Amino acid sequence: VQLQASGGGLVQSGNSLTLSCAASGPTFTSVASDAVGWFRRTPGKELEWVATIGWNGRTHYSDSVKGRFTISRDNVNYTVSLQMNSLKPEDTAVYYCASDPSGWAGSNAGGYDYWGQGTLVTVSS
Repeated sequence: VQLQASGGGLVQSGNSLTLSCAASGPTFTSVASDAVGWFRRTPGKELEWVATIGWNGRTHYSDSVKGRFTISRDNVNYTVSLQMNSLKPEDTAVYYCASDPSGWAGSNAGGYDYWGQGTLVTVSS
């Protein structure tokens, strides 16, 4: 499975942006039964978990984004989206999507098997 993250860009604080994660490759349809997560990395900081959506649509969010970000999935088109509202400068990071066939990884990056290449989000103040 290959994952392609897209949708990043430069936005002003308070505005919104939607990221998309699309699956491809010979077995890309398997992602419909995977949990998919979004992570982000800021230079000089560790990889931070943002949100996860299970195969059944159940969602989990980090406290830093809860109430502002919404993760959703489209199993017809094999995509997962991250709607980001009320963006803050501290949300500036490279955002990665990843899939977890086991469904158990949650916020643990080490439990995700497949990773997208990342998309840069920059929030100006």
